[in-house]
Amino acid sequence: MNNDKNNFVLFAVFAALILFGWPYITRTFFPAANPPVTKIEGGKTKAIANPSADPTAYSPAAIRDRNVVLAEAPRVRIETPTLKGSINLRGPRIDDLILTKYDETIAKDSAPIRLLSPSGTQDAYFAGFGWRGAGSFAPPAADAVWQASGTVLTPSSPVTLTASNATGQRFAIRIAVDQNYMFTVTQTVANAGTTAVPVAPYSFVNRTGVSKDPDSWTIHTGPMASHGGAADYGINFKDIDKAPANLMSKGGWYGFVDKYWLTAAIPDQGSDVTAQFRAGANKSYQADYTVAAKPLAPGAAITTTARFFAGAKEVNLLDNYEDRFGITHFGKAIDWGWFEIIEKPIFKYLDWLFRMIGNFGVAIILLTFTVRLIMFPIAQKQFASMASMRAIQPKLKTLQEKYKDDKPRLQQEMMALYKTEKVNPLAGCAPTLLQIPIFYALYKVLMLTIEMRHQPFVAWIKDLSAPDPLTPVNLFGLLAFTPPHFIAIGVVPILLGISMYFQFKLNPAPMDDTQKQIFGLMPWVLMFVMAPFAVGLQVYWITSNLLTIAQQQWLYSRHPALKTAPAK
Repeated sequence: MNNDKNNFVLFAVFAALILFGWPYITRTFFPAANPPVTKIEGGKTKAIANPSADPTAYSPAAIRDRNVVLAEAPRVRIETPTLKGSINLRGPRIDDLILTKYDETIAKDSAPIRLLSPSGTQDAYFAGFGWRGAGSFAPPAADAVWQASGTVLTPSSPVTLTASNATGQRFAIRIAVDQNYMFTVTQTVANAGTTAVPVAPYSFVNRTGVSKDPDSWTIHTGPMASHGGAADYGINFKDIDKAPANLMSKGGWYGFVDKYWLTAAIPDQGSDVTAQFRAGANKSYQADYTVAAKPLAPGAAITTTARFFAGAKEVNLLDNYEDRFGITHFGKAIDWGWFEIIEKPIFKYLDWLFRMIGNFGVAIILLTFTVRLIMFPIAQKQFASMASMRAIQPKLKTLQEKYKDDKPRLQQEMMALYKTEKVNPLAGCAPTLLQIPIFYALYKVLMLTIEMRHQPFVAWIKDLSAPDPLTPVNLFGLLAFTPPHFIAIGVVPILLGISMYFQFKLNPAPMDDTQKQIFGLMPWVLMFVMAPFAVGLQVYWITSNLLTIAQQQWLYSRHPALKTAPAK
């Protein structure tokens, strides 16, 4: 009896550690879902405004209005199906870019995502192109104003920017853009001077401030590169605050990743480059590369082609660019991690279901049906094993009493009993163990892929990649206070706890009273653990629990010994 009490106390302590320590664990290893895009006030669903959509929010006094900065230099407009913005002819720089397909929030009047902003504005973020000066070779200065061949850059009308220097070199940068987010930049130097000059093209991406998305063990955000034939997730803002990161490679790409957005300077994949990540003043960070210098003789010209990506990390699009242009590991800008072999097929299947049905929540439910259908034969073996284990419980109890003071002998006799009765005590764990990688893969898909961002389900659930905003703690918004995150358990997590409770009730009751108490508390502990995660994960788990209950009822009819109390 004392042992039972001690076991229960240990479980209670363990459960408390989970409840109070879980927020720290999730922040470190499993970032919670995206911040809720809605809240419940007065029993109604309202979109939450994003402060970053307001250019004056949290702006230091030295930061100027974006429209003022944009008017300070001549510009070429950018107009594509997915992008709007402009090229700054001083530099030149691509420093003004809006992603027209994606909004800050789900509100109808939400501003679109602004990815790039010129230097001197809030969250400055821009890219530039040029040549390194060496010896007598002097490319146009960083503040030089270039001449443009047109006023608008579209997928069907590239723009060429030109400039010259005092020693006879003429410079041209031809910028083209496709229907999505890839710019092709062709840099040409023609030498009309009297001596050879060393030509070393470069490109850079510069941003102010670190990523607003946390960098975690499972999802990398911040500086990222592909070099030496591998994707490098090991560079972060804190590291380059201490010292620059210097890289040498053939081709590759260098830039910054957020959860959903990417900027990448991409040299010709056959060129030898020297790249670096470095920190500057006022929390600015830069990724840049320089192509190995080549001598340019008088009367000759050198042309190099590079690319610049600025846009959304759409899975199929990144993979297409990787294959089409041979960009090494470009698809790994999405941090799939070790489970990519499972995550990508799940994404492809979910994406296909969503396109067929039009509701991502229903797609998750159908994914659950598919997983359970595939695992049905394994579940049958699990229940058969559980029935056999229940039938030999009296014999196990006898052995435990007989050899309670001789643990090695007890283990030996139990293994002999399993062999005689042809029972595998681990067989019942197989479905649960097989679902763990699938569940984790779905977590990564919901967290990483922009295709799942802001996808609604039903009623108040406006974003399946965010936590449930509806909680009874404040009477669904009728009380004018926001409950602490720890106790703001949403309706969907509560339904998850209820479904787990009934599933556990259908399982064979343990013979040990302490185990019964532990299993009775487990659903409610897991309800708190799962509350901060994406609603889509909870929908998957609830559906899985309901299917398990139905499957258990059907399999009980085939294995009545599982419900029958074991003979004594």
